[in-house]
Amino acid sequence: MKIAFITPTKDRPEDLRKMLASLAGQTRRPDQVIVVDASVEPVERIVQSIGGLAAEYVRWTGKPSAAAQRNAGLTKVREDIGLVCFFDDDQILHPDGIEKMLAFWGTAGVEIGGASFNMANYQDNRCGRLKKSRLTDALGLYCREPGRVARSGWQSLYGKVTQNTEVEWVGSGASVWRRDVLAQFRFDPFFDGYSYLEDLDFSYGVSRTCKLVVVADAMFEHYHSRAGKNSRYSFGELEVRNRLYFVNKHDLSLPRCYAGLALRVLMNLALIAKRRELGLLSNLAGNLVGVMRGIVQRSYVKRS
Repeated sequence: MKIAFITPTKDRPEDLRKMLASLAGQTRRPDQVIVVDASVEPVERIVQSIGGLAAEYVRWTGKPSAAAQRNAGLTKVREDIGLVCFFDDDQILHPDGIEKMLAFWGTAGVEIGGASFNMANYQDNRCGRLKKSRLTDALGLYCREPGRVARSGWQSLYGKVTQNTEVEWVGSGASVWRRDVLAQFRFDPFFDGYSYLEDLDFSYGVSRTCKLVVVADAMFEHYHSRAGKNSRYSFGELEVRNRLYFVNKHDLSLPRCYAGLALRVLMNLALIAKRRELGLLSNLAGNLVGVMRGIVQRSYVKRS
């Protein structure tokens, strides 16, 4: 089986260099690597400097967007490639990651549409206990079972798994897809800029027709680069905007989504009071503006 890697990037030259080096150091190297670059200073030299990779550089001149850049990369995938991996630039793949992933696909049935690498350095978030409570599960706000999407439109994280695990969504930054699935699905251009929740929207849509699996033995590490991120206020508004759009698009429950957003605001207020994390005030302000706009606009318009 042949596999292509697509990486969107913007202003992270050193992160990109380390990621590409991890691909070059694989026990089974990718058959094609496509870097779609929206950086202010082009990173073509970095892409060309990594030996041992069949790497191609694509200059993106449109509005920077992980979703749009991945879609652009798909148009460059060779005809003989059967699997396509989306892999972010601030990650490192373990040396046998591709080998283990292809071993999984070698025995996967036709019902499997996509698979995720397993995050070796995953750390549970600070609100894990509340999200995993029986109450939030019963109310349809959050699923206790990992990798599921509640009626509210909030997804439960699957973290680091110990065995192959079927899920309803996967992070698109370290995921592998059958080529025929990608002939039917693309990333929604609504998720522009930072593209928050574009992975949830894309993979959840696929999971309505195919199975998705997190592959335990195929490991990677994510280092969450801060480069290219929005301000806290902008992100606070963006996360509400995109969540409401996702819920509306997939015919989930807007009342439950608003309840989840209200719970998120209360959690942020509690953190501000307890830990004096004043930086969350900007995030909270963005959340409130996003909620008000969603109510005024009767949520965000559903696209066909």
